[in-house]
Amino acid sequence: MNSLPTNSHQRWSYINKLLHRSSKQSTNQNLPTNFCETLASFFTDKIIRLRQTIMLQLFNTLIEPFSHDITPTDQQLFTFRTVRSREVRELIANTNLKSSPMDSFPSQLLKSCPNVFPDIISRLANMSFLSGKFPSAYKTAQITPILKKPGLDDSLPQNYRPISNLNTISKLIERLALKQLGPHIESSQNFNEQQSAYRKKHSTETALISTLSDVYSSIDSGASSILISLDISAAFDTVQHDTLLARLSHTFTVSDLSIEWLRSYLSSRKQFVHLNGHRSQMHTVTCGVPQGSVLGSLLFTTYISPIANLITSFNVGHQQYADDTQLYISIQPTSIQQSVDKLQKCLRAVQSWFAHNGLTLNPTKSEAILLSTRQRLDKLASLGFTSVAFDGAPIPFNEEIHTLGVTIDSQLSFNTHVDNLCRTGYYHIRGIRRIRNVISESDANALASSFVQTRLDYCNSLLFNTSEFNLNRMQRLQNCLARVVTQQSRNTSSAVILNRLHWLPVRKRVQYKIASLTHQALETGLPKRLRSIINPLTSTLYCIVHALYRQNTATR
Repeated sequence: MNSLPTNSHQRWSYINKLLHRSSKQSTNQNLPTNFCETLASFFTDKIIRLRQTIMLQLFNTLIEPFSHDITPTDQQLFTFRTVRSREVRELIANTNLKSSPMDSFPSQLLKSCPNVFPDIISRLANMSFLSGKFPSAYKTAQITPILKKPGLDDSLPQNYRPISNLNTISKLIERLALKQLGPHIESSQNFNEQQSAYRKKHSTETALISTLSDVYSSIDSGASSILISLDISAAFDTVQHDTLLARLSHTFTVSDLSIEWLRSYLSSRKQFVHLNGHRSQMHTVTCGVPQGSVLGSLLFTTYISPIANLITSFNVGHQQYADDTQLYISIQPTSIQQSVDKLQKCLRAVQSWFAHNGLTLNPTKSEAILLSTRQRLDKLASLGFTSVAFDGAPIPFNEEIHTLGVTIDSQLSFNTHVDNLCRTGYYHIRGIRRIRNVISESDANALASSFVQTRLDYCNSLLFNTSEFNLNRMQRLQNCLARVVTQQSRNTSSAVILNRLHWLPVRKRVQYKIASLTHQALETGLPKRLRSIINPLTSTLYCIVHALYRQNTATR
């Protein structure tokens, strides 16, 4: 067995070569030298076209972006407090600093000089906060275009996704601002509690649990549910700066130097495209929050928070994860049309709100699904209930939709989700098996955890009620993975192998995830929605035993 490099980065690079995996997407070196400028112009023109489309929708209409903003009663955030050198030192130590092409020196140098850079960065941050100005040198982003999917024509600009690269010190200053701005905004009465992105104790899993909990309750009561997944075109890139700043000021009570600092942070930004050693000219960014930045995510979720007030006014359920928005409504057998009319009115109002705030819903990429039992689905289909109208066109009900990394089918069996999971899992197992003889068991275990176990664990709490057939398929996948890692034959008990690797079986992993999320919700109260649907049961016997235990402890 060959010895692998001791450095973790070099080790993973070596393993990637063994697996024929490339950490960076290869690009066509024969592309014309002016293709960078073509891409840069395309990314800029795309936003201009989207904004023109919105203007046409709102032609001769009074634009009202703040129609559902509520007057706040929260305390004002006037300015960012002074940052201490020790705070910056802890931030650098606890942050995974990735190298950026915009850095003038390697980012790891920040960690290797803990007595030098914290003083410099804290002074720079304090000067920035007190002056209300973000450093101009850090307002330029390098755009690295990558193909949206392998195999697409790399000569077409529309097949590329722009990835922004910003300066590392810029991100550290943003993190120092986020540490103060984040709690202020999230504690506001106007922040959308159904927004799960970029929040502590919130995840895609808790968002899906919240949505499916309502769906299951609806089905248990004899009803069905319609779920619509909305798609926003270039959501982060079309945020209007004036509207965002006005919302931060009037709805989230950010004022004085702090709002001026954010205005400076958003304004006068530039970007250029870099590809195959060539770069485009500088292009000015007139709207949007910087993707790849630290503050951009919070600013976007703040920007779209008032949509919750609009959706709630229609008595329609919703859940958001960044720009992924799901609307859902329960439909009783005796009032199908009334529920559908309500949902469609809500959709029109949501589309109008997004347009008034400079965002564009894409009906062609939005999906709908009807969730219920097979018998109810067949009955609704026989009544001709096969779609919902959106923007003057019907959205047909799909048999399944893919949202937040999970495939949800109309009967909530999760059969397709497990199909995809097993297909991907066995693909990676074959790769690990090919190189198993040249890597150690600990490296094989790390590969297994990274490539397969993480997929088995992702949103696995949703599989609590899935069939025994699906659980057994996942268990066979895990058993096969364990045998490849340990190089054991089929004659060895899988329970013995799993115990040796300290791997919980699939069913136990599901139960552990549910217990972990429940404990988190009970102890921290977060997410609030998840906490609200948990009803702890305390038996009389437990109360008596607990009282006797406390009495005996006090006597001792």
